[in-house]
Amino acid sequence: MNLQEHYDQLYQKSSKAILEGNYIIDNQINDTADTRFGITLLIRPGDEIKAKIQLFLEELKEVDSNQYYYPNSDIHITGMSIISCYEGFTLDKIRIEEYVEIIQKSLIDVDKIKIDFKGITASPSAIMIQGFPTDESLNNLREKLRENFKKSDLEQSIDSRYAIATAHSTVMRFQEKLENPEKLIEVVEKFRGFDFGEFTVDKLELVYNDWYQRKSNTINLADLYL
Repeated sequence: MNLQEHYDQLYQKSSKAILEGNYIIDNQINDTADTRFGITLLIRPGDEIKAKIQLFLEELKEVDSNQYYYPNSDIHITGMSIISCYEGFTLDKIRIEEYVEIIQKSLIDVDKIKIDFKGITASPSAIMIQGFPTDESLNNLREKLRENFKKSDLEQSIDSRYAIATAHSTVMRFQEKLENPEKLIEVVEKFRGFDFGEFTVDKLELVYNDWYQRKSNTINLADLYL
């Protein structure tokens, strides 16, 4: 996949939808009865990059403060969604150590992963930072995870929603009607090619999480070092 082309196409389609009022509001963000949980292997960018992301979000907040903005604690890249969030999933349904074992096996011979955060894209319901792995290491890890989990009889739903191939980070979701879609897109355009920085992944986190990866609802199951 050509990631830049993918992000560009997504942005063109989504920015048009946003400007035409055809965006999607997430009505479940503030639903305290939301029981969608799952297990994710995720990557977190460093503090320097997160500080730059917050500068971007501050500008968005000046245009529309009523949307859902990710705090630094929740910003992440999905390495692999092992069990996609579904209603009623709880940790007592699995043996965590068996999942850790497969992930550790998948990490053997995986080179250092580097990701370049550059520019902004969008979906009809969110604003995202574009992430670009600098080589095939992340893809190689994902392929090994697919292969090893599919060989096992553990509960998993890898690629059930879509086959993950990107390295983006969602940083804002629409939770209410947009106050000014034109000004929102103006700010996004300003940061369309902004360089948020490159970082080397030295640790992956296996977490039990809600749909939004909120820290308050996240349980760290294991840290896996590269």
